[in-house]
Amino acid sequence: MAKKAPKKTAKKAAKKAAPATPKAGAKKVAKKATAKGKSASKKKAGKKGTTDGKSAPPPSRSMSGNTAERSNERPPQEQDRQPGLQHEMDPVPIALPDDWTSAGRFTDKTLLVTGGDSGIGRSVAVAFAREGANVACLYLDEDSDAEATRELVEAEGRECLLLRGDAGDRAFCDEAVAKTIDRFGRLDTLVNNAAEQHPQDSITDISDEQLERTFRTNIFAYFFLTRAALPYLKEHDGSTIVNTCSVVAFRGHKQLLDYSSTKGAIVAFTRSLSLQLAGDGIRVNSVAPGPIWTPLIPATFPEEKVESFGSGTPLGRAGQPWECAGAYVFLASRESTYITGQTIHINGGEVVGG
Repeated sequence: MAKKAPKKTAKKAAKKAAPATPKAGAKKVAKKATAKGKSASKKKAGKKGTTDGKSAPPPSRSMSGNTAERSNERPPQEQDRQPGLQHEMDPVPIALPDDWTSAGRFTDKTLLVTGGDSGIGRSVAVAFAREGANVACLYLDEDSDAEATRELVEAEGRECLLLRGDAGDRAFCDEAVAKTIDRFGRLDTLVNNAAEQHPQDSITDISDEQLERTFRTNIFAYFFLTRAALPYLKEHDGSTIVNTCSVVAFRGHKQLLDYSSTKGAIVAFTRSLSLQLAGDGIRVNSVAPGPIWTPLIPATFPEEKVESFGSGTPLGRAGQPWECAGAYVFLASRESTYITGQTIHINGGEVVGG
């Protein structure tokens, strides 16, 4: 089992940190909440009553994205736990627009996605379900968010298996894959998505515990799950692996040194694994999101940073999780059968790696 996360990160560093790629998933280092100056929206956050301490409202099947994706307006807000909770966010991220049309790309296939309770992971889960896939969703402890994902997947007429545990633990990863096969009988696409980040001003502020925890969640888990899933992926033609890296893998981030390092490792992991598995017909690619509005943002940064999150991109706003989902669908579909070892950048217009 992995070590428990350190109980606090540098408050000063968090206030100075610029937003980075959001991800939610495996066990995170707890962040100290700001004691004063909480916004009204923060004080009104969800009710008590579930394992994660909150009760989520029933999720809409999927929300329209016709106007919401063009806005960057949100009140100051902050969450005092990691992983963050999607149902406490204002506005709540859009999982998938109502007008997202399906082509039946993954009928009766199976997706396993980490961090599938919220953010990009939830959008990927719902998008694959709309394309006909059953979904195994790994998450840490955000029970109410995970249940909301299950409702959205089932509303698409597909099955959703929730798997609660730490993706940084090899034994849990082995168990999760085994349960997925027991439930659905096959595995066609693995999406490695769960991650964590903890801003620090200096490399000397990064504790050994934080360093190990970040690497265990962000890259060790990718190894663990891929090793466990590989025998089953090899059983079917057209199987795919899609990894979530980040814009910071290509341009860096001075307050997210350990996080950026893991994201760079994911790029190398994707390229090397694609070469190793090409002969087996398994394609491996990655998606590099920029500032996307997910629970990791209010759970990582102070409220003033959250309010302006994404405004520095060429498009002038943060992205919605659903705006990433199409890339995962594409990279797992027949439309991308001549693509492997590559990265799709979804970052609001920032040119990186050119």
